[in-house]
Amino acid sequence: MIDRHILPLQKRILQPVATQLISYGVRADLITLTGFAIGLSAIPLLALDLYPWALLAILLNRLFDGLDGAVARAAGPTDRGAFIDVAFDFFFYAAVPVGFAIADPAANALPAAILVASFMGTASSFLAFAVIAAKRGLTAADYPQKGIYYLGGLAEGAETIAVFVAMCLWPDHFPPIAFSYAAICLTTAVTRWRQGWVAFAQKDIDANVRT
Repeated sequence: MIDRHILPLQKRILQPVATQLISYGVRADLITLTGFAIGLSAIPLLALDLYPWALLAILLNRLFDGLDGAVARAAGPTDRGAFIDVAFDFFFYAAVPVGFAIADPAANALPAAILVASFMGTASSFLAFAVIAAKRGLTAADYPQKGIYYLGGLAEGAETIAVFVAMCLWPDHFPPIAFSYAAICLTTAVTRWRQGWVAFAQKDIDANVRT
């Protein structure tokens, strides 16, 4: 919901750093892989109740996620880079609730499972729309710098990270936070289903009229 407002500021802040990294020969794919490894380290940290360290790993993951995009834009984006960036992001998002579930299965397993299921709704609707949009040559005006069609919604990257931060700061409140955000994610999935239903149905109608 707020990603399109944050991304221009993020670009201005990170682009000078990206230019410096390129001068050192650092590639975007290396940044993506490093950030992904750091992000995954949050899961055992969460499982061990080391919430401040897990929070640091989550925030560093997001920093690297921004840097890899900045480096890719400056050096030249690649299809492989766009692929691993999106694939790793969705896996990271789904893995974080698992860390909380391991930390306290009795209290957190059910809300974590429901949250991960809701993430499947947002991720699958996002990716399915992107596939058809690419087939039809559509672009997202609000996210021109993205490697694939970026379909917005109530639950986007910024909101998800804000929720993860809240969970790390107040781990005892993980269940209500997880249930609340799952509802937002499910709402996002439903709105995306509707967007795809309407947008692609109209395209099909127009194609049939032309033929």
